[in-house]
Formats: sequence, structure tokens, C-alpha cells
Amino acid sequence: MKAIVITQPGSPEVLQLQEVEDPQIKDDEVLIKVEATALNRADTLQRKGSYPPPKGASPYPGLECSGTILSVGKNVSRWKVGDQVCALLGGGGYAEKVAVPAGQVLPVPSGVSLKDAAAFPEVACTVWSTVFMTSHLSPGESFLVHGGSSGIGTFAIQMGKCQGVRVFVTAGSEEKLAVCKDLGADVCINYKTEDFVARVKEETGGKGVDVILDCMGASYFQRNLDSLNIDGRLFIIGTQGGAKTELNITSLFAKRLTVQAAGLRSRSTENKTLIVSEVEKNVWPAIAVGKVKPVIYKYLPLCEAAEAHQLMESSQHIGKIMLVP
Repeated sequence: MKAIVITQPGSPEVLQLQEVEDPQIKDDEVLIKVEATALNRADTLQRKGSYPPPKGASPYPGLECSGTILSVGKNVSRWKVGDQVCALLGGGGYAEKVAVPAGQVLPVPSGVSLKDAAAFPEVACTVWSTVFMTSHLSPGESFLVHGGSSGIGTFAIQMGKCQGVRVFVTAGSEEKLAVCKDLGADVCINYKTEDFVARVKEETGGKGVDVILDCMGASYFQRNLDSLNIDGRLFIIGTQGGAKTELNITSLFAKRLTVQAAGLRSRSTENKTLIVSEVEKNVWPAIAVGKVKPVIYKYLPLCEAAEAHQLMESSQHIGKIMLVP
């Protein structure tokens, strides 16, 4: 099969389409013929050599895909050859075929094309496992998403609104904020021209929001704490603004704040299976009735993976960037 190989750590040009061995499936896995895959920020980190795949995972990038099942392992009962599915991957999505544990496979949500379904697994599993399963964002609460126009952000806005939550977002241009507003965001903040802490305080009568989903890390850490309500929860899923910061621990006391962090890729198969089943139960129905839609910026052929990475790193995109073998 053909796959995108990271020929050496470096800039996007190191991504090369090459002929490689077909993946071999284990007894509890399925083999998927890839219809589409989607970019995630983690792919760019893997390309640079700073985010290696977990032990036993495919060396090729790509953390999600959609496609058709070509074969199933002998312990797999739910799926059969020919099923149209999407899946959460440990790697290997930038290829014509990928092997994946059966518990990380989802049916294509009704009303969504097979190609577009590749936009959902990583964002849905990330947002549901962090904001809802761990931070317990509840109806009537308020929620701030940084990077509201990203793949994660555009999904989180829609999911928050589905759950009866007041949604705040930050983004870096009026065009991006307009898309966030169209998706249902209640308060849209341009972080380049506004102080998000002041705006959050102003919009909440000085209280702050209940949950924050943050991809920045160090550069936003203190400001995020300052933006939280009593019993507020900060969930960090990225370190685009650095990984090291200072914390005055007493700043957590007065408001009883919780700081949480997690990745998705490094979790065990058992944990991913649990998340995927919760996503199917809680998120898929919202997609089926059209309350949550895929937000796709562009489709590129797999051989243009380098261009796709350049686009992601330019941060001009809104929503997901997709690759098609």
C-alpha cells in the first residue's frame, strides 16, 4: 500500500508518499481501507520528532480515519467486511489501509458522508473525554474554548450548545470569530485585540466560567485560573504556548479550582474503547439529528500531506483539514 512516511524529523517536506508493507491485523483488530483521514496538531509534532507514536502503534502519522472494513480478526464480533466506519487511531491514518482495535471503531453517523466522517473521531473523543467525562460540564454552566475555530474548537462549540451550556470562545481574527458565532458561540473574543480575562469577567458579572478547554498551556495558565468561577475546572490538552510555568498554589484555594490535563493517543486500548463507546452513546445522536456538523476547511490528496501540514501550521484554516488517499 501507499503511506506517508516521515523520512526524517523536520519541516513538512520530510513527508513522502512511499510504497510500504500492508498492516497485519491482530485477533481483536479490523483492517480498514481508508476513505479519508484528518490532520491533528499532534501530526505536526510527530513530524518534527517531538511526539513519537506509542509502543506498538503504526509509525505513520494520522490519528483518525473513515473507510470500509476489508477484514476482521477472529475475536471481532460487531464488525464485518464491507461495513462503513470511522475510527480513532494510535497512528497510521495517512495511508491506504490501517489496522485498528475493534473497540476504537464507530459506525458512520447517520446523515454524514463516509468521507466527512473522518473529521469526527479525534475531536469527539478528545472533547467528550475531557470536558464532559472528566470536567463534568453540565447544563446551565459556562464554558470557554481557546482556539474556537480549530477542529477541536468548532466541535466543542456545537457540543456545548447541545448540552445547554453558555459557550465563550477565543480566536485570532474576525473571520474566525464569525464562524464560531454561526456555530452557536455566545461570546466571541478576539485574543489579539481583547483581554479575554476582562471580557469573561464582564460577561459573567465578575464570576468567571465553569470550565475551560485550553490548548495553549503555560502562556495562558494564570489567565485561565483568573477566568474561572468558584469550583471551576481548567482542562489542558496542548502546550502551544509552552509547557513550563509557575503556579502560586494559594491561587487555587479561594475558588476551589481544579487543573486537569490529558492526551488521548497515549491512553490504553481499554480506556480508548470506553471513551469511544461513550462518544457513540452521547455524541452520535446529536450528529444524527444535525445538531453537530462536521466543519471541514479543505480536502487535499494524500500525496499533498506536506502542503496540508504547511496549511495547519499557518493557522489560516477553520475546522478540519482532510487528506484523501
